[in-house]
Amino acid sequence: MQIGATASLCQSDLIAEGEGLDDSGGQLTETQLVGLCLDGDEAAFAEIVRRFSPRVFRVCGRFFKRFSLAEEAAQETFLRAYTQLGNFEGRGSLEGWITRIASTTCINILRSQKRQSELLLSELTHQEATWLEEFVISRGGRKVSSDEERLIASDLIEKIFAMLPADDVMVLLMTEVHGSSLKETAELTGWTEAKVKIKAFRARKRMREALENLSNSFVQKEDR
Repeated sequence: MQIGATASLCQSDLIAEGEGLDDSGGQLTETQLVGLCLDGDEAAFAEIVRRFSPRVFRVCGRFFKRFSLAEEAAQETFLRAYTQLGNFEGRGSLEGWITRIASTTCINILRSQKRQSELLLSELTHQEATWLEEFVISRGGRKVSSDEERLIASDLIEKIFAMLPADDVMVLLMTEVHGSSLKETAELTGWTEAKVKIKAFRARKRMREALENLSNSFVQKEDR
């Protein structure tokens, strides 16, 4: 099966009735599906996409706010899974194997994105500047109390994320935004739990420093 055909399968939400079943009508095992895939059976790979796309999209959605980016990462995940299927040894679940490919794919996409060296006050919207002003006045005790404020704060944080290293963004998204446990974050990233804790601590510190620097710039502007 060619890569182009694989991509079209990744984009399809439907699968023909009866696919994914063995001759007796029971569901094919992961080992059977992999074997059929390696023999060039397109229906078998379509079944893999059908079974595991919800999990893959959940993982990609943790890394990317925009659906288009999450969708791109999910499609890239299945393309990589197809090309690397011969490396699947069956010692763990196929879902776990594909999930690790998804997280690695998302990490690589994050790392490839250009990071900003600085965020200027002029780049903030009026709502973001107002939220930041109140944050400064409250000395960091500003609470998000409405859906509108939550959206404003989210957009501001996304702009700050653009300045941080990709690994910082990844660990903050997983542990702070999505509430993933240390164990789950470690499983998805391939890091040890101790490394996750260290990276999360350093990422939070850099996040606070970026917000404080922006806050200080606002204060200096107001003092002029």
